[in-house]
Amino acid sequence: MNEELTADRFVELLATRASPDERAQVQRYFKTGPGDYGEADVFVGVTMRDVFALAKEFVDLPVGEIERLLESPVHEVRAGALSIMDKAARRKRTPADRRQTLFDLYLRRSDRINNWDLVDLAAPYVVGGHLYDRPRDVLYRLARSVNVWERRTAMLATLYFARQEDLDDVYGIATVLLHDAHDLIHKAVGGMLREAGKHDRPRLLAFLDQHAPTMPRTMLRYAIEHLDEDQRRHYRSL
Repeated sequence: MNEELTADRFVELLATRASPDERAQVQRYFKTGPGDYGEADVFVGVTMRDVFALAKEFVDLPVGEIERLLESPVHEVRAGALSIMDKAARRKRTPADRRQTLFDLYLRRSDRINNWDLVDLAAPYVVGGHLYDRPRDVLYRLARSVNVWERRTAMLATLYFARQEDLDDVYGIATVLLHDAHDLIHKAVGGMLREAGKHDRPRLLAFLDQHAPTMPRTMLRYAIEHLDEDQRRHYRSL
């Protein structure tokens, strides 16, 4: 193994980019107060731009070392792990066996993927990209999980499908999560419906005709964001 490609070296370099001012901002942004979804999450104050830049240098980090990063209590370190996984999954020359191992790692250590930004970083390509030409039953299992981040993973993974104009599972997972209680699921479902609507507007409108009267307000707001004002007014009125 390249002696520079280790979890310890990644953490060491990341620490040089930490800023107390940035830490205070991100703690507010990611809702780390008592009772919030990010309660007790630890931040050192590294911008995501710096995290992503460093991840690019570590894209070939061995999977065992990536798992060590996921075990960190520091949010930016875990974000670095997910960014490395995402960049590897996006890279065309990444071998199929590494893609499989990254997918397996994501599902096996979903306990460490415990905030919305971490899910959104890797679910589309690490999970969705891997499943594109495979059975997708695992997404429906995740969509019914008691873990909110696993449910969000199921929805965000379909972003990859939507961008290939493969929309069946976007609507399938959205239907499972239609009446989820969590605001972060409302946003995820609405966002993926909006994305699906970019590729097939009549299908989105048909879905909204059926479900707009009962879907959560936030979900509806996200889903109709790109419609014209008359259409948005119509669906809000339902």
